[in-house]
Amino acid sequence: MLKFVLKRQNINSLSQLELGFERPVELDRNYEYGGRSFYFFDFDDNVAFLPTPMVIFHKDTNKAVQVSTAEWSLHHHQIGKSGPYKDYEIDFNDLTGSFKNFRDNTFSFLQRFFLRRRQPFVEDVLRALKQPDLNWKGPSWDCFYHAVYNQRPISIITARGHSRKTIMDGTQILVDHGFLPHKPNYLEVYPVNHPDVRRELGDVKLDMAVPELKKAAIRASVEKALMHYGANAPHRFGMSDDDKKNLALIFDEMKALKLDYPDMSFFVINTSGSTYVKKEVQIKGDNNTHPSPVIIKPKQLSLFDMQL
Repeated sequence: MLKFVLKRQNINSLSQLELGFERPVELDRNYEYGGRSFYFFDFDDNVAFLPTPMVIFHKDTNKAVQVSTAEWSLHHHQIGKSGPYKDYEIDFNDLTGSFKNFRDNTFSFLQRFFLRRRQPFVEDVLRALKQPDLNWKGPSWDCFYHAVYNQRPISIITARGHSRKTIMDGTQILVDHGFLPHKPNYLEVYPVNHPDVRRELGDVKLDMAVPELKKAAIRASVEKALMHYGANAPHRFGMSDDDKKNLALIFDEMKALKLDYPDMSFFVINTSGSTYVKKEVQIKGDNNTHPSPVIIKPKQLSLFDMQL
């Protein structure tokens, strides 16, 4: 018999009840053989939709126009070239440019301790939670909740440039307000546009593109998992992202990892267009050909099929 649990969300005037299932913690898919299941998540438009705008500037007038993350995903390759934003350009200044809302602010002692100023990511999570659940929960939310609930090791791999602490502080808001049952079991947090994280991922000149940085973060997460949980167990790794260019390089990296670790399983989860399609990388070949990884088993997942 199913039991239902009501959890009250303390979100100002929009306090609401979230309906959840009381369920046992599930073991990892290959737990009996020493294997663990690792989940890697992009955050924006994947785990959650946050009201953080990019800013682009008119080429002639320098007029600033805010662009949502959803619009950015659709049009950023055309900005300044064609489409609705052909007369605009991207400013890469971290303090005043297009991504200033995706970077940490520098607060004085007075601002931090007396005015209680918080970083933009934290403020945006709080603003998102004032909306109905369906407005802010992303296509990977249920998978994210499943991973957190079952204490799966997770990595957050995001294009944001905040510090690791800021990303974790923002995620803690979801715990504090009852949307997550407890703190995630972090394997790692990679905000790949933070200068220190860039260097850590091998971007010494700070000129690598986001997809390449995410690709490096995936490999770094896998290597950290093997170091902490053993390199010989049948582990399972999955990464979800909503950006098609990111997904292409995620596929490439997962194929390379499959060749390096053929006894482990690697999955790519495409959440573009609010879909949720999981594909597994497997090695295909015979005695007369060089084995090569291929993407197989595309699968549209239901709410209750979140396990890697």
